[in-house]
Amino acid sequence: MKFAILSRNPKLYSTRRLVEACTRRNIDSEVVDLLNFSISLESSYPDIYLEGAPLGDFDAVIPRIGSSVTFFGTAAVRQFEQMDVFCANSALGIANSRDKLRCLQILSRHDVGIPPTEFVRRKGDVLPAIERVGGAPVVIKLLEGTQGVGVILADTSRVAEAIIETLQSTKQNVLIQKFVAESKGRDIRALVIGDRVVAAMRRVAQGQEFRSNVHRGGRAEKVELDEQYEACAVRATQILGLRIAGVDMLEGADGPQIMEVNSSPGFEGIEGATGVDVAGAVVDFVRENVRFVDLDLRQRLSVSRGYGVAEIPIGESSELAEKTIEECGLRERDILILTLFRDGRVLPKPKAQREIRVGDRLLCYGKLEEMRGFLPDRRLPRVRKLKPSSTSPRPQSPGDSRVEQGE
Repeated sequence: MKFAILSRNPKLYSTRRLVEACTRRNIDSEVVDLLNFSISLESSYPDIYLEGAPLGDFDAVIPRIGSSVTFFGTAAVRQFEQMDVFCANSALGIANSRDKLRCLQILSRHDVGIPPTEFVRRKGDVLPAIERVGGAPVVIKLLEGTQGVGVILADTSRVAEAIIETLQSTKQNVLIQKFVAESKGRDIRALVIGDRVVAAMRRVAQGQEFRSNVHRGGRAEKVELDEQYEACAVRATQILGLRIAGVDMLEGADGPQIMEVNSSPGFEGIEGATGVDVAGAVVDFVRENVRFVDLDLRQRLSVSRGYGVAEIPIGESSELAEKTIEECGLRERDILILTLFRDGRVLPKPKAQREIRVGDRLLCYGKLEEMRGFLPDRRLPRVRKLKPSSTSPRPQSPGDSRVEQGE
């Protein structure tokens, strides 16, 4: 068995730890600079070259892709996927998580906690956006910022407006986000592998610094997550299409608030704080799943004319409600229920005797024409009531202009 570790620098801590973990398990590994790849496209034969020579056979790829090479990095991972090589994280998952706005857009339609967030371009939209997140103070984030860089706390709406105008004048894209005051300069990093959290740490800002990133001098300590935080981290990872991720969460009054999902999380801080062999857990996971390559359903299903995947929500007027799956006669209509979602739980391949209830969601594969009859009319957009800005919490130090709100 041989793994390729996509990394621009073999001396980086996380890269070295992955190589060591492979060596201890008698797995051959090679650190490959992804910028030395050439991607070759030919009908029925996608291929990849390294420094002009055909790349040797690899059983799996572990991407460690920095933000500066996201475009070429995801292209390389996508090529390995087309060659049916197992990739620890998919190209789509990496792209989803790397863009902060895209990440929150995807998470926002699911029942996972995220702080109210706005993205605007027009100057006239800034103050209404601030009001929609609950009023000042607000956190302003650069979309391209990492390790706490480009994270600013604005104490008043006018200060926020001035900061955003300045940043936008330099062609920077920014997010406006609610300031979660109860987090008090702390956040949690949960390291997710597969369907479980293997390690978690709390990062605490030091001195007058509000940003809790380890790169900003934040102190890291081991933490045992309760079921709510662990489930939130795992679900966010899976929603974005990742298998391995570092999920950053604030400890909000209403539970976890996801700030960011990192597809190439560093190991040094969390291994030092928890004593967990994270690199070893990654290698073990890849070894156990190396034969389960990614399947792009859009590619596979495109050859099945008239068939596809659809999600059917069960409302009070649905003819499927309060019946067992067998009584619904879906199989006779060439519809197969792949997964049933109920009250935040996922029930894969439900049995014929299971009753379908109002509020369930069915992920189905089958004849599109048959499934169309079960789909409700398009939902009207929700009307959101704005909270009075006067009730918004104030930061502990009003004069301070910077705060940690994710990596």
